[in-house]
Amino acid sequence: MRKTPSDVYLEKAQTLSKAETERLLSRARSKLIRRLESEKMTALEVVAVQLEIEDEDLSEWRVKMAEIRKKAKAK
Repeated sequence: MRKTPSDVYLEKAQTLSKAETERLLSRARSKLIRRLESEKMTALEVVAVQLEIEDEDLSEWRVKMAEIRKKAKAK
């Protein structure tokens, strides 16, 4: 896990509504929440890192689904 969010994701996090921010914080991993509680990171930074993690996970999922569809179509 990255220790600091990239500038791109910090900008994305700043544009989120309060509800979207709360939703992302609720899904944040415990390590990120501990960093927030110990004041090593701000809430904005935690949201930005969580956004980045979820984007990476989504990209991986899309690649795997494309492989599955390709195998299914070949059958």
